[in-house]
Amino acid sequence: MAVHWFPGHMHKALKEIKEKISQVDLIIEVIDARIPYSSENPEIAKIRGDKPCLKIFNKSDLADPEKTAQWQTYLETEKGVKTITTRLDEAAQSKQILPLIREMFADKDKSVKSINAMIMGIPNVGKSTLINILAERTIAKTGNEPAVTKAQQRINLGSGIVLFDTPGVLWPKLMNPNTGYRLAASGAVKDTAMEYDDVGFFAADYLIKHYPGALRQRFDMDEIPDTELEFLEAAAIKRGARMAGGRINLHKICELLINDLRTGKLGGITLETPDMVEAEMALVEEEEKLKEEKKAARKAKFKTGSMTPDKKDRKEIRTEKRENNKRRRR
Repeated sequence: MAVHWFPGHMHKALKEIKEKISQVDLIIEVIDARIPYSSENPEIAKIRGDKPCLKIFNKSDLADPEKTAQWQTYLETEKGVKTITTRLDEAAQSKQILPLIREMFADKDKSVKSINAMIMGIPNVGKSTLINILAERTIAKTGNEPAVTKAQQRINLGSGIVLFDTPGVLWPKLMNPNTGYRLAASGAVKDTAMEYDDVGFFAADYLIKHYPGALRQRFDMDEIPDTELEFLEAAAIKRGARMAGGRINLHKICELLINDLRTGKLGGITLETPDMVEAEMALVEEEEKLKEEKKAARKAKFKTGSMTPDKKDRKEIRTEKRENNKRRRR
């Protein structure tokens, strides 16, 4: 899925993060508990090196608790990584972050007076609200939309912990196409950067396979249809999503489904698992390898003059892309 999301301020923020990383002792990455992999910024993994990292599973009340536990176990196998769950409506839970940070640095040289931590996270993951809870005052501007924080700031949290805040930073290229759908479904990108219908069909397909009970309860259905189109049509009838003349309004029902997912009206939903992501990335790597091999083969043919670009060649490329997209969604 193509999502246009990398404005100039994000490029600038990423550059500033790289410049200041040497000044910090700890990386705090706030991720969305519903999409732990898709809300992890791969640029952060490159930047942090061997620095300790605390991954905060925020919005855990909106996620599937069993799958959250799976993800915590999975991520903590990485050296130097600790995890904790938080939810925006329980400040006491969020305040457990500070004792955990001090525990992670229990052996720190006592002559060093403070622990410098840099907090990062993709847009709309709840980072600013979390900072305000930790600081016990309103410091960071909050809002239920992406890209609210635009500049870095330094915050003294007390107890010897200094926090470097950063704007929500996404990354310029998605390797896994399903990541784009999951980010859009969770609200990490502005709605103007996505197609509701595409994301709605993706969400419906996933929920039919993994959370049919949640759909039955929310849409008051005895049985859930096998395909996303059949489900969306049935759901549209239940929710009155119709156009003039009584026709089904697919755009409207997709919008309603995405809103139900984002607000937790479907219950605790997690859109990916470690096994699922590993399988997807293996497929992506295979496709990238084949793409490079075909590219090299075409270059070789052009050099020998045995091949010229034509409509058939372009048609084959388009067909290949469509087939790849189908494989990814299975």
